[in-house]
Amino acid sequence: MSTIQVQAPGLQTTVQDLGRNGFGPIGVSPSGAADPISLRLGNRLVSNDESAPGLEVMLIGGTFVFPEGAILALTGSDFGAMLDDVRLKEGTSAEVQPGQTLRLGPTSSGARCYVCVHGGIAVTSFLGSASTHILSGLGGFGGRALRKGDVLRIGSATKPFRKRTIAPHALEHLSRRNVLRVTPGPQVDWFSESSLRSFYVGAYRVGEQSNRMGLRLEGASVTQRGAGEMITEGVSLGAIQVPAGGLPIILFVEQQTTGGYPKIANVISADLHRVGQLRPRDEIRFEQVTFDKARSLLIEQEKLLVSRELILA
Repeated sequence: MSTIQVQAPGLQTTVQDLGRNGFGPIGVSPSGAADPISLRLGNRLVSNDESAPGLEVMLIGGTFVFPEGAILALTGSDFGAMLDDVRLKEGTSAEVQPGQTLRLGPTSSGARCYVCVHGGIAVTSFLGSASTHILSGLGGFGGRALRKGDVLRIGSATKPFRKRTIAPHALEHLSRRNVLRVTPGPQVDWFSESSLRSFYVGAYRVGEQSNRMGLRLEGASVTQRGAGEMITEGVSLGAIQVPAGGLPIILFVEQQTTGGYPKIANVISADLHRVGQLRPRDEIRFEQVTFDKARSLLIEQEKLLVSRELILA
């Protein structure tokens, strides 16, 4: 079986698939790829199922050796990837010869890139998913981020190499933007009109303490109409909570599954992958859309992702 040897793990490189959905009622958040669309695209480039496990690399890259070779693709942000001494283009599959080394530098665009290999990363499934849940230490490779000296197994290859590229128009449609579209949250009426205007007109900066559990935002404080308290309730992926201090938090893939803070808005499903590419100090704004618009944007996105024109052979 082919392997990947970790020479330099980077900041927080983990094994991720599309997550373990459906376990929120028992307190288990989905985890999974922070940018699931990039993972899906990478898997399509290497002839995997879209949900196959890959490596999620964050911010500063890493170095990986392929002793037996592999078929791989990089998607997501630009980490200046080099295969030995040759620049490796994002969004295109490549054949790695035995003994070659993949080097990823610091990102020059978003927060994360994905290394997908034909056959996927072979790890033990937990609750039906290979995803690493950092906070609980479950899933993935030993429930943790990769370390120097780790050896990952690659699943069995079943198809020969065929060069594939993501169509440019698809990359443009899915590209990183600093405006996140949201629908009103269940407690939106807890906030004054002036606070809502401030929330939508102003800009927020992603805080340094952000992680896969949530993105803490810095900017205008959002205040409630009164000093009421709410009963803890279930929360959804992308919910924007406003704690007592008034600075919003976007709940993300390793979120707590319940919360007692009012939710002013929720990032629409079609924009969740963009949240996964936000870096500390990035500036963002929010744009409110209707529930019908959010649904139509997701349908439009899924049609693009399953279209034959998405991948050029």
